[in-house]
Amino acid sequence: MKRFLFLSICLLTFASHINAQENISFSSRIKTLQVKVNGAWGEPSVMLLRSGHRVDISFDDLQPNYQRYTYTITHCNANWEQSELLTSEYMTGFNELRIDDYEPAIGTEMNYCHYMLSLPNEETQLLVSGNYRVNIFEDGEGDPIAQACFSVIEPHVGVDISVSGNTDIDTYEEHQQVSFAVNYSGYQVSNAVGEFKYIVTQNRRWDNHVEELRPSLMQVNKLIFNHNRALIFPAGNEYRRFEILDEYVPTMRVDRMEFDDTYYHAVLFVDEQRINYLYDEDQNGRYLIRNGDNVENDTESDYFFTHFTLQMPQVAGGEVYLFGDLTNNRIDEEYRMTYNLIDHQYELVTPLKQCSYNYMYMFLHDDGAVGETKPCEGDFHQTENEYAVYVYHRPFGLRYDKLIGFKNIKFKE
Repeated sequence: MKRFLFLSICLLTFASHINAQENISFSSRIKTLQVKVNGAWGEPSVMLLRSGHRVDISFDDLQPNYQRYTYTITHCNANWEQSELLTSEYMTGFNELRIDDYEPAIGTEMNYCHYMLSLPNEETQLLVSGNYRVNIFEDGEGDPIAQACFSVIEPHVGVDISVSGNTDIDTYEEHQQVSFAVNYSGYQVSNAVGEFKYIVTQNRRWDNHVEELRPSLMQVNKLIFNHNRALIFPAGNEYRRFEILDEYVPTMRVDRMEFDDTYYHAVLFVDEQRINYLYDEDQNGRYLIRNGDNVENDTESDYFFTHFTLQMPQVAGGEVYLFGDLTNNRIDEEYRMTYNLIDHQYELVTPLKQCSYNYMYMFLHDDGAVGETKPCEGDFHQTENEYAVYVYHRPFGLRYDKLIGFKNIKFKE
């Protein structure tokens, strides 16, 4: 009965608005949605065109029985809106395929099935560069139950990035400023200023991404972006970390493990509001699925109801959310924390797979769209962050945006 009740609660309605550039689980029954290139952990979801590389997409369905899932592939422009290309112009094969690769969980208290697909495959080849969105459907009907995003690059230009805590609005305080240059020597382009498009991201977040950029300086075969206020980011703080690896033994930052006769619970140590910079060897929001034995991690790792507590005064005018790759870097209602007026703390309980996790707490104003790190984590120029620059090109007459340049760096003061 408890299992049935849990799964009933997990079934959510689909989101009314789809942010096409993000990996999203539209049902809380779908967990641990991951996108990897060549199975490599921690690398950007960017694949070389016609290189023999592959993109691996996987997820768990928190029910024990096989469910028929299908997927479609959509080519998108730089802004992640669907491009004008016909299906046959960006891929081979049929554009509605079944996910045949799946395995049930083994020896876990939480029953689930693990699903996997790879692109390209025997049935599908990708023909052009750019952004791709994979929508996953239950029984091939209705709205998607999940979506996964990745990019394919045909590298033609070089990208150099630098980051500094000395910004145009403060000096080694709360912000970091990105500068970058695009070198297109040897690449044929009629009007680089008018034809190139750029996307800049911080730690794979999309809510605070930057676009619509114009160069501050033009040199021969080179565009330079310096002293651009749009490229100043709140610096945040290092991600918090914890591990849930064992059913009985508390591991990193876990206060205690409990069992309620049906599921395991991991109660984390109470977190506090940060007012100082705290250095840590974090992984900038990522997580790594593994269990105590580090064997068959995908199917033998259990799900634990994980208890988060953030002790701090309630912040008026908005809500606090759990945030990181474990939430697909989205400010998601499923991960909104509830304020306990008696104990003066924010609280959240959510099922998470055995894993090593990074996370932080993000504040969102009631009328805002961009998450803020300062209220819960603070903003400090020393913070080690990752910044990525995507360069797209649409020559006159082309009906889609080619991805021709990409660079991802880890900033360390």
